[in-house]
Amino acid sequence: MSVVLVTGAGGFAGSHLLEHLAGSAELVAWSRAEVPRGIANLARWQQVDILERSQVEAALRDVRPDWIFHCAGFPHVAESWSDTAAPLQVNVLGTHRVLDAAARLGRPCRILVTGSAQVYASSADPIDESHAFAPASPYALSKLAQEQLALRSDDRNIEILVTRSFNHTGPRQKPAFLAPSVARQIAQIERGALEPVLKVGNLDPKRDVLDVRDAVRAYVELMRKGTAGTVYNVASGVGRPVRAIVDALVARARVPIRIEQDPSRMRASDVPVLVGSPRRLQEATGWQPQISFDRMIDDLLEYWRKQTSVS
Repeated sequence: MSVVLVTGAGGFAGSHLLEHLAGSAELVAWSRAEVPRGIANLARWQQVDILERSQVEAALRDVRPDWIFHCAGFPHVAESWSDTAAPLQVNVLGTHRVLDAAARLGRPCRILVTGSAQVYASSADPIDESHAFAPASPYALSKLAQEQLALRSDDRNIEILVTRSFNHTGPRQKPAFLAPSVARQIAQIERGALEPVLKVGNLDPKRDVLDVRDAVRAYVELMRKGTAGTVYNVASGVGRPVRAIVDALVARARVPIRIEQDPSRMRASDVPVLVGSPRRLQEATGWQPQISFDRMIDDLLEYWRKQTSVS
């Protein structure tokens, strides 16, 4: 059985990726922090800080993976403005540590680096992989540097693929992001823990939003069928105003809720439209989204209802 390593496996996408891969390979999971409940038995866990070269090299010598899904990283656009060094350190230097250590193994290894669509300039039309770059935040700049670093790796033993993943949401995403923040607030309002007023940021941007379970399926299909040295959008091709996500969640609330804009939730810079073309991904793998928008919203809200009930 092949050995598959998932970095950042305790995080949002990484944890869903472990669930998707369970039983198909010998899974090794890296997490810098505590192992999340419910997925601890899916893999052999190692506590690894990807910024520490000696830790990364020792752990990779132990694992000797056939595949690496590099999901570890600094994930949040808004928080990157308050600490501009952190995304560069984690997303660029951390990726370098992983790629360099994998090359030093001297054996074949296929690596998927999960990048971000935030590197793109805004466009009224669905964006393909040839579209212009215009990173509008420290986070986006770090993700552009990360992918350029990955694509310039010339070690003959490692094959690297890069995604530019558009927005995705679902259970376990931190409430620092809009959709889970709204879902958690609704769950708290339903329990009487908050006043029936929903605090939101800018609802005007238009986004391409996938369910995280569809996103990780795309990662696995790319690892199986994608071409090394190639960038792939992971997107639905469907754009919705952020307001549509908020309205869909509020429509499912069990009590009346008023929506208010909160200046503290506004970003310093927000790309007005970010919708991707999945054509290259689909041609390479045959991938199509399987989880509907309505199911994505239902599952997200139910997750936060359960979390709120036990907190």
